[in-house]
Amino acid sequence: MFRRGESAFRRMGNNRVIQFSIAVLGAILRSAAALLRWIVYRAFDVARALFGLGRLMLRPGEAGFRVIRRHHNLFFVGVAFGVTVGLAIATGHWMFYRASYILGALVPLCFLWARLQIRGLEVTVERTTERLQVGQEMEARVRMNSRSMFTKLLLELEDRTDMPGEPARTAVTVSAKGKKNWKVRVRCERRGAFTVGPVRVTAGDPFGLFRFSRDFGKPLPLLILPKPEELPYFWSPSAQLPGEGTVRKRTHYVTPNAATIREYYPGDSYNRIHWRSTARLGRLMVKTFEMDPTSNIWIALDMHGASQAGTGDEGTEEYGVRIATSLAHHFLQAERMLGLMVHGTEKLTLDPARGSKQYGRILEVLATARAGGDVPLSGVLEEEARAFGRNTTLIVVTPSVDERWLAALQEIMHHGTRIVVVYLDPEGFGGGTAQEMIAMLTATGIATYVVRAGSDIGLMLGPSGLVDDGSRELQRAGAR
Repeated sequence: MFRRGESAFRRMGNNRVIQFSIAVLGAILRSAAALLRWIVYRAFDVARALFGLGRLMLRPGEAGFRVIRRHHNLFFVGVAFGVTVGLAIATGHWMFYRASYILGALVPLCFLWARLQIRGLEVTVERTTERLQVGQEMEARVRMNSRSMFTKLLLELEDRTDMPGEPARTAVTVSAKGKKNWKVRVRCERRGAFTVGPVRVTAGDPFGLFRFSRDFGKPLPLLILPKPEELPYFWSPSAQLPGEGTVRKRTHYVTPNAATIREYYPGDSYNRIHWRSTARLGRLMVKTFEMDPTSNIWIALDMHGASQAGTGDEGTEEYGVRIATSLAHHFLQAERMLGLMVHGTEKLTLDPARGSKQYGRILEVLATARAGGDVPLSGVLEEEARAFGRNTTLIVVTPSVDERWLAALQEIMHHGTRIVVVYLDPEGFGGGTAQEMIAMLTATGIATYVVRAGSDIGLMLGPSGLVDDGSRELQRAGAR
């Protein structure tokens, strides 16, 4: 009985050895077939580079050099193998034969190593949000799970993105049947619409002959909004709104003007409770508020491509977007009616409104606005002149040295519209001189702020940057 069990156990062991041998042989054959395909594809690439087939026909030498440079280690091994084979045949010395055997076996072994490293991986990516602001960090969690029985050595992970700057990269080693987590943090330096992902995993062999990559996940949109700056000293003239300051209307916003009281309803904010009336009447009472009638405010951002100077964060385009963002934050915090005009590569106009929703819409428009187009600022002002009236304050942000927009601005002033110009001095951004334009703005009595390259926007949109300090509007505001 024991002998039968022992013989059955031996047959079972022999079957397992045979199955394992067949599996190993199948893996070797599959790797050999993949290596053969890879050699054929690379040979075809080299042939295209040398003989100029297809798109590489114009510059075959340069294309061949690119292919060799990309696979320089494999090229050197191939040259060394050819040299050792030639020396072995010529001299018959055993050392050259053994060297050729080693170099010949090195290529398929390295290929098999790299292929096994990239196989059997599961990677999942979790991202926190699709909307961020300049200065915030984009976060992602990458979880890697290995189903292989072999340890994965020095896998390169890259979170691919088209945001400016270097993408996040790291190198990890995953044990057999093991797991690995990677937390990605990338600082958002530039506004705009971008994509993040997929995560690329790259594996190679110890000699750097082969590199294989796989992408996990899919590209996701990421909107980076511009960041506002505080404007504690900004002043703009009030519009000529009849009855302003005397006629009031009810509002759900908290304003300095408390009108009356009413009973508390579930959902009312606790800071609206009027405690003296509550104590006197014995039940919760809340304050209601009124809002003074206010004028409409328009921000016209000049994004005409020919008017811009400088590039990147130190260009007039980015300065103009930062100023428009800061102005929107300043006025909408004060619950003012604000509209926006941006004419660049696209014509974008938002009608005046107030509240957080309007602020969000303005940030979205400014995040994707790009300088371009062929319509100058003068054409925009002439086209949109009917939107401005006696109850309107217009704030123009521009670096243009074209005098025609100033003539269009004066025509709008004749309709009773109050004007403020935030002028980006193009000279400091590498553009033309603007002294004559600043002098003309001062002569017309328009309140003008001059912002120069490298200056603090919060300070320049205040007394430090206000050049028309003799205007009648400013004297009237100081008298009040």
